[in-house]
Amino acid sequence: MRWVAGLVCVAGSFSAVAQPPKPPEIAAKAYLLMDVTSGQVLASNDPDKAVEPASLTKLMTIYVVFDALKSGKINLEQTFPVSERAWKMPGSRMFIDPKMQVPVEDLIKGVIVQSGNDASMALAEGVGGSEERFVEMMNQQAKVLGMTNTTYKNPEGLTEAGHTTTANDLARLATRLIKDFPTYVAYYAIQHYRYPGTPKANDTNRNLLLFRDPTVDGLKTGHTDAAGYCMVATAHRPVAGLGEGPAGERRLLSVLLGASSENVRAAESQKLLNWGYTAFDAVRLTSAGQALATPRVWKGRSPGVKLGKVDGVVVSVPAGEGPRIKTEIVRPEPLVAPLLKGQSLGVLRVTLASGEPVTEVPLTVLETVEESGFVGRAWDSLRLWIQ
Repeated sequence: MRWVAGLVCVAGSFSAVAQPPKPPEIAAKAYLLMDVTSGQVLASNDPDKAVEPASLTKLMTIYVVFDALKSGKINLEQTFPVSERAWKMPGSRMFIDPKMQVPVEDLIKGVIVQSGNDASMALAEGVGGSEERFVEMMNQQAKVLGMTNTTYKNPEGLTEAGHTTTANDLARLATRLIKDFPTYVAYYAIQHYRYPGTPKANDTNRNLLLFRDPTVDGLKTGHTDAAGYCMVATAHRPVAGLGEGPAGERRLLSVLLGASSENVRAAESQKLLNWGYTAFDAVRLTSAGQALATPRVWKGRSPGVKLGKVDGVVVSVPAGEGPRIKTEIVRPEPLVAPLLKGQSLGVLRVTLASGEPVTEVPLTVLETVEESGFVGRAWDSLRLWIQ
């Protein structure tokens, strides 16, 4: 059995049936645009097409490194040696050599800003003990994140048989990178970096949007002959009505694969981001920790349970459609204690007034509801039996 409750009704009359916005033409083999704030995909083309990720591979390399930092296995100040293997890596480099002991933080900057293949190998060997073990860690993490169509063969992204991913998987990875490591993602906004004692060449971030759009703060570019020019870009812009400070900002993420040049990938990524901000409105339904509904609970110490999302509920809807959306909660019935904080319990369905589905938001229990005493449980058992 399920229980459904409408939260917002259609307001007023309208003459035209709203349709989802049509995305612009994008010059790339595949792309995806995601609203990170709401968790919705706003547009995509061939999002499950298997492609070579080139240096977008380094998003996972750095995810594994950030995870090691967060867990305390390594720290930013400790140094890693530079092996012959790392020193001789082809392609883009930060120009470190075996005479150096390089701090982890500098290696991270070398990977993110300079796209250093040598820095990627030094981190892989330092964190995993060997490149082979680190690649195993990358693939294990991909499984944990639900990247079902991704296989890594190396930590830097050079062309290798079977080293593939998809726009969907890259969006999943990038979104988790942003959400799981808010302390560290600021590295992706660094425009220039060079390790002391190395050549000045290649000290500028290849993400051209960092220099063109002040709202862009990441993430990574990639290029090989086989992959073409690729980019994962993210921007955050304030939106009226969402709230104050960071809570009032809306973050979008674009994944663009297989563009024809460095300038084209930047221009097409910018086009996607700008379209997302203008074609869709962000509507906040609840603030962080605020209950979306408090349905009845049986056999509990509390008469009701608070359902919602810890970080609040925001949905993306076609521009101008916010006042006319319809929402309903779908959940099991009856609800019987105990119910634990964080437990999944139903979804919020959002549709346009035309009936076109917008999204489904998973809901969780915001506060634990413990079982009542023996008498309370017995009384509710009787009432449930009668009903």
